[in-house]
Amino acid sequence: MTSNQNLFVALRKGFPANLDAIAIEAVDGPGAGLYTWRDIERATAMLANLLDSLELPAGSRIAVQTEKSVEALLLYLAVLRAGYVYLPLNTAYQAGEIEYFVGNAEPAVVVCSGRNFHWVSKIAFRAGTQHVFTLNDDRSGSLLARAAQHSDRHEPAQRAAGDLAAILYTSGTTGRSKGAMLSHGNLLSNALTLRDYWGWRAGDVLIHALPIFHVHGLFVASHGALLSGSKMVWLARFEPKLVLAHLPEATLFMGVPTLYVRLLAEPGLTRAACRHMRLFISGSAPLLIETFNAFRERSGHTILERYGMSETVMLSSNPYRAEDGERRGGTVGFPLPGVGLRVVDDQGRPCARGEIGGIEVTGPNVFAGYWRMPEKTKEEFTADGWFKTGDVGKIDERGTVTIIGRSKDLIISGGFNVYPAEIESTINAMPGVAESAVVGVPHPDFGEAVVAVVVAKPGAAVDGAAMTAALKTQIANFKVPKRLFVVDDLPRNAMGKVQKNLLREQHKGLFGD
Repeated sequence: MTSNQNLFVALRKGFPANLDAIAIEAVDGPGAGLYTWRDIERATAMLANLLDSLELPAGSRIAVQTEKSVEALLLYLAVLRAGYVYLPLNTAYQAGEIEYFVGNAEPAVVVCSGRNFHWVSKIAFRAGTQHVFTLNDDRSGSLLARAAQHSDRHEPAQRAAGDLAAILYTSGTTGRSKGAMLSHGNLLSNALTLRDYWGWRAGDVLIHALPIFHVHGLFVASHGALLSGSKMVWLARFEPKLVLAHLPEATLFMGVPTLYVRLLAEPGLTRAACRHMRLFISGSAPLLIETFNAFRERSGHTILERYGMSETVMLSSNPYRAEDGERRGGTVGFPLPGVGLRVVDDQGRPCARGEIGGIEVTGPNVFAGYWRMPEKTKEEFTADGWFKTGDVGKIDERGTVTIIGRSKDLIISGGFNVYPAEIESTINAMPGVAESAVVGVPHPDFGEAVVAVVVAKPGAAVDGAAMTAALKTQIANFKVPKRLFVVDDLPRNAMGKVQKNLLREQHKGLFGD
């Protein structure tokens, strides 16, 4: 028999020799407390034994919608350990969304927060799910009560690298969400690459302040810490003062741009507070160059920005080591070792350096396809097996990758291609502007019209008409927004990404039906 390629087995090999050392320190909420590496070993064994006792069919999906807790992370590891398929669900999803996911994935087990059991269980049982458990963030719930009756020893299930480990549903901004199928090999190859590329080492301490229903918090952050035997300071939810209080004992922090903006608003963010840190990482949404520069000035650290997707985990990264090059704001660095990344035109032909086109990727981290969507899967891969990311970008002479935006965000106005990111960067550089979002909406003459939505900095007065006039002197006229709105904030999803689909919907009637 070939060696066991179960991701849990690989992660467990990173545990330190001293299993009684602290692995996770949960510092807030009702679940605050200390967890050793031995606790992780024993708890995942008991949970895996519980799942095995249910005699589930091979490849069963375990759907989980719970608040962030260490026990929720242990459940994820137990699902891997038992050889089933983990299906994390955003805690913000409501009944209609859960009904779609449960109906589409047909999970054998659903785990939800106790307060949602009355409606989640009805949806699950109607869809044919046999088992529904509760798990709360204060270590209560039927899942833990049942697991406590099982042995704390468990032999991990045999799995091949190509076996399914997790299904992540995409955000579904253009139609129904699609379930990206990620294998044990996909996740492990990426985790090992990032461990080496970002210099993870024994003694690292990660501040984990991200949700765990998404690639960033569940895979990138957690796998890195587990593989290197590093302690996690666990926050149930991001709170800037709490992060700052723990920075002196930490070495790594991962966040979305919004978290860095909120840290910059705190006087406690100083070079002294960051003196033991070795790396700040940002992703999941574009980092404004102003935030990049301001953070470097305040903390003495240059944020490392990277690029990834639910379908691929991480694809590119700015360098960690100085000898590999500088970290450049506004870019996502170089393709990771083992990852192929190319930019092509509308005909699939390679673009010259500096030319904008569609980003395609290949590598051991790229997913197998979309759950029960063979035709959609086929559409999203080229004839030579590269995945069409749907992102638009360019590669410069140094090989640095810059993301321009999503192909679905491309605006075609009067026959001209307009890239929202270009206009946004121009607007964001204007006095008094905190951030902006540019979308295309239907227009009777131009097909699509450019519309900008702008957020002012606190205390700043922004004049939309004056901004439009200034834009006419800086960019081509067909790129200048036909309407510009100043608002208090932009709609975002749980990972901090601006929900442009909501802006398009809001303004679609501006120029008539």
